[in-house]
Amino acid sequence: MGIANVDLTRAFVKDVKRIIVKVGTAVVTRKDGRLALGRLGALCEQIQELNTQGYEVILVSSGAVGVGRQRLRYRKLIHSSFADLQKPQVELDGKACAAVGQNGLMALYDSLFSQLDMTAAQLLVTDNDFRDPEFRKQLCHTVNDLLSLKVIPIFNENDAVSTRKAPYEDSSGIFWDNDSLSALLALELKADLLVLLSDVDGLYSGPPSDPKSKLIHTYIKENHDGAITFGDKSRVGRGGMTAKVKAAVYSASAGIPVVITSGFAADNIIKVLRGECIGTLFHRDARQWVPTGETGTREMAMAARECSRRLQAMSSEERSKILLDIAKSLEDNENKILSENAADVAEATEAGYEKSLISRLALKPGKVSSLANSIRVLANMEEPIGRVLKRTELADGFILEKTSSPLGVLLIIFESRPEALVQIASLAIRSGNGLLLKGGKEAKRSNSILHKVITSSIPESVGEKLIGLVTTREEIPELLKLDDVIDLVIPRGSNKLVSQIKASTKIPVLGHADGICHVYVDKSADKDMAKRIVLDAKTDYPAACNAMETLLVHKDLVQTGTVNELIVELQIKGVTVYGGPRASSLMNIPEARSFHHEYSSLACTIEIVDDVHAAIDHIHRHGSAHTDSIVTNDSDVAELFLHQVDSAAVFHNASTRFSDGFRFGLGAEVGISTSRIHARGPVGVEGLLTTRWIARGHGEVVNGDKGIVYTHKDLIV
Repeated sequence: MGIANVDLTRAFVKDVKRIIVKVGTAVVTRKDGRLALGRLGALCEQIQELNTQGYEVILVSSGAVGVGRQRLRYRKLIHSSFADLQKPQVELDGKACAAVGQNGLMALYDSLFSQLDMTAAQLLVTDNDFRDPEFRKQLCHTVNDLLSLKVIPIFNENDAVSTRKAPYEDSSGIFWDNDSLSALLALELKADLLVLLSDVDGLYSGPPSDPKSKLIHTYIKENHDGAITFGDKSRVGRGGMTAKVKAAVYSASAGIPVVITSGFAADNIIKVLRGECIGTLFHRDARQWVPTGETGTREMAMAARECSRRLQAMSSEERSKILLDIAKSLEDNENKILSENAADVAEATEAGYEKSLISRLALKPGKVSSLANSIRVLANMEEPIGRVLKRTELADGFILEKTSSPLGVLLIIFESRPEALVQIASLAIRSGNGLLLKGGKEAKRSNSILHKVITSSIPESVGEKLIGLVTTREEIPELLKLDDVIDLVIPRGSNKLVSQIKASTKIPVLGHADGICHVYVDKSADKDMAKRIVLDAKTDYPAACNAMETLLVHKDLVQTGTVNELIVELQIKGVTVYGGPRASSLMNIPEARSFHHEYSSLACTIEIVDDVHAAIDHIHRHGSAHTDSIVTNDSDVAELFLHQVDSAAVFHNASTRFSDGFRFGLGAEVGISTSRIHARGPVGVEGLLTTRWIARGHGEVVNGDKGIVYTHKDLIV
């Protein structure tokens, strides 16, 4: 089972062979007490798949008492007279329920496994059994024999003959429920992993139904003791999450990792063994991976909000000084930054990453100075916070103002480009926002040193937690749930990244998935100008999202030879040219696999179109609404293109590469948005602001709108 790119905390799964799976009553049965056939079927299918892959799977299954209680209630009902039913009903004996239910539960497991061409074996044990060393020795021998024959041992406590007086309450003895039994068996049978399946996704900091509760991916005793509020025990079982945590801590402390995860998903056991960060992990070495006292995702976001409010309370000059200090600190630490970046580039090259990613990853000579200068431009720009955008007199002496205001807390998830961290951080500070940053693992050294340099320049009066650096992939799903704390998510990266983020959160998402940018060369274009623009748009920085990916050329330019000249010029610059159906046929070049393809490298598609209307239709059909340009000397054609192409940026006689926050005079950019709500195009400071309404009155009240005369007069700002 592949475990490529697993997080450090889950790397141990590559050595797992013997696994114990404990399934709780809430998973085995439905709310009405009947067996959950679908969930049990999915569980058996997972076990069958693991069995064929060479894993040794041992199952500990609850549910017998619940199943038996339902069956006995039915038997009692059909054998009761009307008079019997009028009497107070006595709760059924749990031991009798266990005796009846165990038979039905095993019959179902036997049937399900038989359908999968597998065999299961029942092993009922009691607390007292484990006091006998010979029993424990024989137990191990029997289980090993069964596993060697690919038989699935299914354990359950034999509640029907248990000698404990109150088996549902007694927490003494060797084990006291199936959670603690599974932990005991993990030790006795030398398991490599214990998976406890629950009716929730894992261990939360509070009741899972509370939106403020957060999923704990890795349990650290020092971090979480006293910080977790346990809810009620299971609706039908004995212990609920408290029992599972006790069992997990016991097992993990003895050296056997434990994952608590949901049994409602059809493939969670397989995901655990792939190394995916689902559920809650208990591991003896966990504290080495997650530092004691590490800030959780919610705490990180809330700290950023609190720091942002202190930042907003500062004067414009004080915020500008922070930026100037950051610019100087970047220049002072340039050698360290470039050294860490070089290490990232070397590792990415050795790992075989694509050249386009490595190009985006590398900080070229002069880049640090360029970043510092762009920060100084931001520092010297007009104060963006609190600007009065509109003034209205609602009534005589009653003035309403619409003002610019920070959004609050931003979450930026970006790939490859470490300079993005600097640009985003400086924009957040200028706009008074808190910030959480998650960069790609390929740039972890670069991001770490840049974050350290920047936060060390933030004064204590604001707090360095204004900008949080998210270091593990497992934190992203939790951050995306924090719609009550985080105000905007901006993903910068691949189409896949942006699509995943949009599908995973209620938080507004600003960004673009693709950069399918076009240059259309019209029949009236100046040939030399067209060559300059096309070459610049494609070759200035091929990995950029504003690089040209498709060149559209008017059909008349085929006859004049201009199309052929453009192709040759591109090829001289090392560009691989593909054609649409029409161009590949006419110009004898390989056909492109798709018009909607972002090369991000020295390659592009060329297609022949009939006129400007055909070019516009092509762009609307295959483009990504990012940036498109027309080269023409016909002003009427240019105006038609500029007003009808529905993209975030549309140019006339200019390279698409100008679609950039710095080049637009925004100082820097947090990203480019193809959204139609909020900001669009390169997003600078203004895109990170919202508005607030401020009213200054003299005791006015509504009172059914009596006694007030509205004037609604626009005032000069």
